[in-house]
Amino acid sequence: MSSIHITLTEPIAGMKPGTSGLRKKVSEFAQGHYLANFVQSVFDAVRPDGGFDGLTLVVGGDGRHWNLEATQQVIRIAAGNGFARVLVGAGGILSTPAASCVIRRHRAFGGLILSASHNPGGPDGDFGIKFNAANGGPAPEKITDAIYAQSLTITEIRLVDAPDLDLSRLGTQTIGKLKVEVIDPVADYLELMRSLFDFAALRALFAGGFRLSFDAMHAVTGPYAKAIFERELGAPAGTVRNGVPLPDFGGGHPDPNLVHAKELLDQMMGANAPDIGAASDGDGDRNLIIGRGIFISPSDSLAMLAANAHHAPAYAKGIAGVARSMPTSGAVDRVAAKLGVPCFETPTGWKFFGNLLDAGRITLCGEESAGTGSNHVREKDGVWAVLLWLSILAGRRQSVQQIATEHWATYGRNYYTRHDYEDLDTPTAKALTAAVAERLPSLAGQVLGGRKVSRADDFSYTDPVDGSVSKHQGLRIVFDDGSRIVYRLSGTGTTGSTLRVYIERYEADPAKLAQDTQAALADLIALADELAGIRARTGRQAPDVIT
Repeated sequence: MSSIHITLTEPIAGMKPGTSGLRKKVSEFAQGHYLANFVQSVFDAVRPDGGFDGLTLVVGGDGRHWNLEATQQVIRIAAGNGFARVLVGAGGILSTPAASCVIRRHRAFGGLILSASHNPGGPDGDFGIKFNAANGGPAPEKITDAIYAQSLTITEIRLVDAPDLDLSRLGTQTIGKLKVEVIDPVADYLELMRSLFDFAALRALFAGGFRLSFDAMHAVTGPYAKAIFERELGAPAGTVRNGVPLPDFGGGHPDPNLVHAKELLDQMMGANAPDIGAASDGDGDRNLIIGRGIFISPSDSLAMLAANAHHAPAYAKGIAGVARSMPTSGAVDRVAAKLGVPCFETPTGWKFFGNLLDAGRITLCGEESAGTGSNHVREKDGVWAVLLWLSILAGRRQSVQQIATEHWATYGRNYYTRHDYEDLDTPTAKALTAAVAERLPSLAGQVLGGRKVSRADDFSYTDPVDGSVSKHQGLRIVFDDGSRIVYRLSGTGTTGSTLRVYIERYEADPAKLAQDTQAALADLIALADELAGIRARTGRQAPDVIT
């Protein structure tokens, strides 16, 4: 039996988790004790008074470059820290929503998810890791702060020095006193989806000639999509494209937006398009929805799912409430008002939905960054979102275009866009947002671009469940007609800084609900640039990505 080995180490700077864990270049994670330092810091921060004896840890990742090597390290350190059992997906694979499912289903202490989400992979790409708690959700800020604090004082790493395990073989192996169970990464998640949706009705939908095109982007959802859409629901072979997870995502960028999923977009806007197109990202928690001839923005998708969730058995009795991140459009707010349920506005980051879900205050939640989810797990969930859309299409017997048109006729339309300026020089990006922040107190009451500013602030959130406060969550300028401009620096990149600019305008006039989004927002887009001096400060003449 292998014994516990103590490796001396020193703190490594820069291990503060962002909105979804710690993300760096693969080369940085693979250097020296970098990964081991962070994993040990996690265990030191969350260790119960009685230690980890008798407790289970879930481990898995999105299959990107260095995933297997990192998984083996995590297992050895878990053994050295006294865990009784590790559940690990075969091949080191577990989508982020599936990991949440496994944590909850097996009542694990928590889990370590190895992913940089939608960031690029490969030897020169990104890597990431985050801790999810016993509820299956991302660690709240009090825990990530404690992890960071431990990383600043760490002196030793506890591990069992043993050969690599065979993670391709299902079943139980041992390392020291630790039992390692290699599990089918799809099985528990598939069982959960069967409990939420009417698979018989969805099989009938596909048997009637309905067509789906799903782009797994050579990322983690390939095995899940093939198992569910093709094998369980009977969609034709080839419905799932790019379905084999690859360490470099096939050389692509696994971010399901209109730039990186252009092949799918072109198909859906072309002749003989399928009924619906969808895609998911690196770790399977985001989604893209495109109907025949129409893109459904993530903000609109959340609103339409909330308005129609009753078409799935899990939500047939109604929803308790909804939540959205602050930068997400107010479209879902109007649905919540009509349904008579509460709508909560939170900072960006799925961890902020966890308390609301655990307290039963909400059923559905989402972010403008293509994340949508419900109370079935504590992560956003790409495949789940597609299944709910399929359930709505099966129940209403209408096209995506018809559902969107009727939704906007009922609720009005929130024209909304996000402009991303990627890999900016960090000091320049911080100076830009600091200058905007400095102007905010003087903007209220001013007329800008023909609109009167009703509020200008740096968004702060008080959690209604535990009272915790999160400050500096985005700079927002709100006009008296409900239009908004929001500036925020992203916390998910690994190089430079990404400036995200969110622009929104509500339209109730039935004659003006079919405008091109960028045209409808043109004056606000120009104002957003002028207020922040984006072109002048950055030298960028246009955003890198428009969503």
